[in-house]
Amino acid sequence: MHLIDIYIQEVTRRIPEKNREDIALELRSTIEDMLPDNYSEKEVKGALTSLGNPALLARGYADRPMHLIGPRYFDMYATLLKMIIPIVAMLALIVVITENIISYNGEEAILGTILTILGHGIWGMISSLIQTFFWITLVFAILERTDALNDKTPLTPNWKEWTPDDLKSIPYIKKEKKISKVDIFGSLLWIAIFVAVYFNAVHLIGVYEKIQGKLQLVIPTFNQDVLYSYWLIVLFALFLEVAFVFYKFIAAQWTTKVAIMNTVRTVVSTVVFILIFNEDNLINLEFYKYLEDLFHFTFELHGPVKVGFILMWIVFAVIDVVQGFRKAKIRG
Repeated sequence: MHLIDIYIQEVTRRIPEKNREDIALELRSTIEDMLPDNYSEKEVKGALTSLGNPALLARGYADRPMHLIGPRYFDMYATLLKMIIPIVAMLALIVVITENIISYNGEEAILGTILTILGHGIWGMISSLIQTFFWITLVFAILERTDALNDKTPLTPNWKEWTPDDLKSIPYIKKEKKISKVDIFGSLLWIAIFVAVYFNAVHLIGVYEKIQGKLQLVIPTFNQDVLYSYWLIVLFALFLEVAFVFYKFIAAQWTTKVAIMNTVRTVVSTVVFILIFNEDNLINLEFYKYLEDLFHFTFELHGPVKVGFILMWIVFAVIDVVQGFRKAKIRG
């Protein structure tokens, strides 16, 4: 009897309190019907073994889910986590890096600043991921417990039962055409770094010297006022870059539309680069003098050197455009 009492206790403690008494009586009656008169402990163990694990038996009696996310919602839950968590991680890292670089005043050691930014970025990602995981899990746990249908059939992303027709709306993407999450992450990270560096170049890019044990910027490469003067067209180009990245994320593969949009944003960025790079006062005069003293000859970023940089940019831009259309033409 002692084993029977404990078994019933283990079953009923897992079900709502209002039903425990009735279920305990029903379960005790079921067990006793399975046993002969003057039963032994061995026969009790056999009967309880046939009934199975108390936790599993409790599921049949419970009027609520005995799991956090059940099979009906789990596939949608996992899909949303895989889709949203990388985006949140990217945005959190980008925001932290941008904030830290913009606030950098050039006084702290560059190595220490980089390590601090990385530390803050990683912690920001972890914190954002924990919060995102918590809220998505909470929403699906509530859905699981408020679903009156009590149906275990998994739902599709359109919140309906699966049919073969659902396969028609799922594109088959070849590996060569696929746009990876790493590509999206890298693009957004590069945009964030560019924004932070462009609008804070006077504190980040230039000649560094070790002063009192710290690596400090002594001669900036660029004239910040010149960079600021082009802020409007730079922001326009960056807007196109961000729009293109999110369009790639939605499309998930290279198509003709993606290739065309890639061409547009490449042309715009190339024009902006040429306009800024052609500015005579872009490079700080002290940086010119430093290079002249370092290499012992007159150095000017004009003529062949400037043309060479512009041609190199154009070559890479053309390659990028051609690669986009080549991937778009691959048949799925």
